Amino acid sequence: MANAESKSSLIMLGQSASQASSHSLEDATPSCWSCGTMRAVHFCSSCGKVQPPVPVDYFTFFGFPRKLNLDTAALEKEFYALSRKLHPDVFGQAEEQERSWSLEQSSMLNDAYRTLKDPIKRTEYLLRLEGIELEEQSKQATEKARSTGELKKQVVPPDLLEEVFELNMHLEELRAQKKVGEDDPALLEEIGRAKLPLEEKHDALLNELKSEWNEWDELVDASAEAGANGERRKILDKMVDVLNRRNYIRNLVRDVNEAMEN
Repeated sequence: MANAESKSSLIMLGQSASQASSHSLEDATPSCWSCGTMRAVHFCSSCGKVQPPVPVDYFTFFGFPRKLNLDTAALEKEFYALSRKLHPDVFGQAEEQERSWSLEQSSMLNDAYRTLKDPIKRTEYLLRLEGIELEEQSKQATEKARSTGELKKQVVPPDLLEEVFELNMHLEELRAQKKVGEDDPALLEEIGRAKLPLEEKHDALLNELKSEWNEWDELVDASAEAGANGERRKILDKMVDVLNRRNYIRNLVRDVNEAMEN
């Protein structure tokens, strides 16, 4: 299993796409430690020896640029090809150092694949590489709320203010009824109807996010142009906004489902 240091070096949080372009797998591993063959990466194509893990992000690990419109078929193909060659069982009779490297490489491979194949995780990971940690911000807010006893503040998307207010009123009424053992089928039906457009908006926001992917990928291709850093930040901010709205709706739908089931 990869240790904490190797995992943190793989992620390289806060490094920009332009900085990453100069730090490739080929730069990090110019030759095999065993036979000296040039450009050994995860394993040596000449002698078959596994190579020490190098500090690269998940995109670079698979040889992809930091673009969000990722070829998932190519990702899957590369994942299974690397899995067969990096699996610890392949190096069961090797020296202890090689077995350790194999475990680290396999752990990195699995983490990278799970992250990049999921469109939301892939987007959040890119944001982390650019210094934006959505999950950590959420955890900090949750921990603060627990320590202070205050409710965790969530910003309601402006376009949902009216329907969220009405839905929350219905949910409070439903919870109050359940406490005294009452049941109102009409209220349940009304809450169910209110949930449908939220689920539709949740799905629609993924398409909106993908439109931001296109802008990001175009910017990566033109990153050498003047003003690219400012444009990058604008696109990142828009992706953060979409993810925040999507996460809010996801949590709201979850709350609705829990209230209706309990």
